[in-house]
Amino acid sequence: MEEETKAEEEQEEKQEKQKQEQEETEETKKTEDKEKETEEKGKKEKEVKEEQKEEKKETNQEAKHEKKEYKHIKFLSSGWYDKNYKILLIISLLVFVLAIGSIVLFYTKHGDIMNKDVTLTGGTTITVYTSDVNLAELEAFLKGKLGEVNIRKLEDITTRKTIAFVVETSSDANVTKAVLEEYLKYPLDNSNSSTEISGASLAKSFYHQLLIAMAVAFVFMAIVVFIIFRNLIPCLMIVFCAAADIISALALANVLGFRISTAGIAAFLMLIGYSVDTDTMLTTKVLKRRGEGALNSRIKSAFKTGLIMTLTSLAAVLIGYFIANSDVLKEIFFILACGLAMDLFYTWLANASLLKLYCEKKKIS
Repeated sequence: MEEETKAEEEQEEKQEKQKQEQEETEETKKTEDKEKETEEKGKKEKEVKEEQKEEKKETNQEAKHEKKEYKHIKFLSSGWYDKNYKILLIISLLVFVLAIGSIVLFYTKHGDIMNKDVTLTGGTTITVYTSDVNLAELEAFLKGKLGEVNIRKLEDITTRKTIAFVVETSSDANVTKAVLEEYLKYPLDNSNSSTEISGASLAKSFYHQLLIAMAVAFVFMAIVVFIIFRNLIPCLMIVFCAAADIISALALANVLGFRISTAGIAAFLMLIGYSVDTDTMLTTKVLKRRGEGALNSRIKSAFKTGLIMTLTSLAAVLIGYFIANSDVLKEIFFILACGLAMDLFYTWLANASLLKLYCEKKKIS
């Protein structure tokens, strides 16, 4: 009996020792797990602190670079832009309102939004192949006989000498020809002149078709922009800037007395592409490339790229305007130059300011 009790006591002692050992091992595991967790937390905290330090260094470097690069140009600094971007937005909107007001005033005076030539209104175009004519006297004479008349000269590409003049009027072809013969004092035939007649109904229908084509182009442009960004407000900003470019270019053409033909309508269509190009680049840089620096630095980077793009296009168009001898090419180049100049204005004063305001409200840094 004593041996059995001793054996039982020994087993109980062994079991107690095993329990103690298990408890000790569990405690050691718990302490080890806690130590590992604290180590991992410490590592994560260190990583976060290092990332914050790197971000601070980058922002400080950007600020230093800004100070060095734009030391003498205050309006390119972030501080100046943060204070004044709303003023720039108001200025651009006021210019847009002035452009619309100019077109409305032109409409009240002439009954149309633009100064259209014969290709859009219908009428007679007579080209007379001679250089021995005083165009100022001829214009005064024809206006006294026919009313509204547009006269332009044709020059040789190489010598720049006048080789012919063109008379455009809404009057009848036979009447216009008779008045010209009265002034020139010799008959006009196929050897010394050419006559083109365009019907008013045909010209008006062609004009309406061009306007429909422009509206369709705007709609498809807006759809493509919305597919790219999938955000209504930035898309509306891009569409607004494209419309503002065209409206302002038209207002400038009206103020300067430029007559718009079918080629001019085609130039306005081309302006849609030029305007959307820079505005899309700016919106992509601001909204889709947030890891490339702060908001102002992204706008500034887009400004550098967009400025080079637009200025090179503007330079090419202006060179073409002064070199070209064709009135059709001059008209296209003139409208493109006006539109590109206004694109600089609306993209970087209006669209950039609207995007900055949008990002601040949405807390996009």
